[in-house]
Amino acid sequence: MFWRQLLILLPPRSTMRIVSWNINGIRATKTGLKGTLESLQADIICLQETKVTRDLLDEPNAIVDGYNSYFSFSRGRSGYSGVATFCRDSVMPLAAEEGLSGLLTSNNGAIGHYGNTDEFSDEELQALDSEGRAVLTQHKILLSEGREETLTLINVYCPRADPEKPERKSFKLHFYRLLQARAEAILNAGGHVIILGDINTSHRPIDHCDPDSLEIFDENPSRKWLSQFLGDPGGTCASSAPPEERDGPESSRAARGRFLDSFRYFHPAQPNAFTCWSSATGARHTNYGTRIDYILGDAALVRELFQDSDLMPEVEGSDHCPVRAHLRCKVLPAPRCPPFCTRYLPEFAGRQQKLLQFLVKVDKGRNCTDKEAAKVFLESKEKRANQVSLGSKQGLLSGQKRNEAATLQKCAKRSKLGPSSGQGSLLRFLKPVEARATNPHPLTKTTLEEPAPRLETPPVEFWKSVLRGPSPPPLCKGHGETCVLRTVKKAGPNNGKQFYTCARPEGHVSNPQARCNFFQWVTRKAGHPS
Repeated sequence: MFWRQLLILLPPRSTMRIVSWNINGIRATKTGLKGTLESLQADIICLQETKVTRDLLDEPNAIVDGYNSYFSFSRGRSGYSGVATFCRDSVMPLAAEEGLSGLLTSNNGAIGHYGNTDEFSDEELQALDSEGRAVLTQHKILLSEGREETLTLINVYCPRADPEKPERKSFKLHFYRLLQARAEAILNAGGHVIILGDINTSHRPIDHCDPDSLEIFDENPSRKWLSQFLGDPGGTCASSAPPEERDGPESSRAARGRFLDSFRYFHPAQPNAFTCWSSATGARHTNYGTRIDYILGDAALVRELFQDSDLMPEVEGSDHCPVRAHLRCKVLPAPRCPPFCTRYLPEFAGRQQKLLQFLVKVDKGRNCTDKEAAKVFLESKEKRANQVSLGSKQGLLSGQKRNEAATLQKCAKRSKLGPSSGQGSLLRFLKPVEARATNPHPLTKTTLEEPAPRLETPPVEFWKSVLRGPSPPPLCKGHGETCVLRTVKKAGPNNGKQFYTCARPEGHVSNPQARCNFFQWVTRKAGHPS
């Protein structure tokens, strides 16, 4: 505790480093969460797709030494969605809350400013916040001229529009509009706002490895929303204009958008800058991906305080890579964590009994820790094991011997019933093998005495004709290399069918190192369609 208090008393840093990463499972980190967080070298780390619900969250992932954490969980599906924000103790937030609508938080420690949500019903708002897709933290920052301002970080994992589920397309657009209402409401209240996370939409053709024609590409509803939400990095964003003034006769995107894509602000024309690749097709090897992870800031903040914003494709461990930004400001840490902090959950704050307390006898007069309880439990378990081992060496107890003798006597009585009883005797299976061989059952005497007929081994050619095995895989036409066998998993008439395709990773058609277009269905037996 001393070093944590010391961090708070030290002068604040002159820069603020933030990282966002779709981690694709917080419990699957190879170096442990502590090592992963430290390797990112950031003050605030926002994770998406944690795939952990509250019942699955364990203490090593919830309470990381040197950080204070804030989780949002899916309330409907286990191991689905979820976001988490980890702040170093030196940049402890003033306030924090879960969700965009305000329905999941109390006024104690909340950020507030929810905007106009009249277009949503209460059921829609609850559904939008029920999948654990947003965590907000608010920080106090000190600018170089000595002015203090507030900065709110909105960590989001936006929904994916499943083409086979039309209702998810509508859900995604509703989430976007609620996100915009909340972000602009906080901005109108006088604070700065950063939206970071997996937005699940590639904005421009330059952000996609293989875009459609421009007309079709720009007509995507998600891209149309993102275009009106963002301003032109080189234009004049109306960053301080309220929504009613931005709906006037001007129709240019530069006049409407109040937020900037920080990466494109610093790297407006950088090609092949992607953050997500298909793991199933190995597309990361050929950089055949999309840029759907962003750090979006209000225009004034990006232009005045951002020093840089870039991607981290060298970091592996997920089908996404992290994105990061450096801000030129000092962070003034709060004296204590907001009530929403994970360490205040009953299961981690010592207010909820642990399982070991029900398994061992603990002295009520002393405060027994989990480690002590575990020690008592293991010692008692070892003591019982030693007692059982000692008893077996001494021939067990005389009472146990009597029980065994009684059991054998019962078995002997049952054996006198003979084969007509329809049930064999247990003692028959306890006799030595030699005894059973010299006293065979009358019905099997002839069988045991007569030798079994000798079968001739079929020739090798016969077995080759019967056990031919599958045909070798074909060679792809583009590279002349052995193909790989795959199975159709998508629902439809071809579900479960197998096919051969080029074994190389997916890539652009112009890349000679990428997968060629070879495709061949596995031939079925006669009478079955191929």
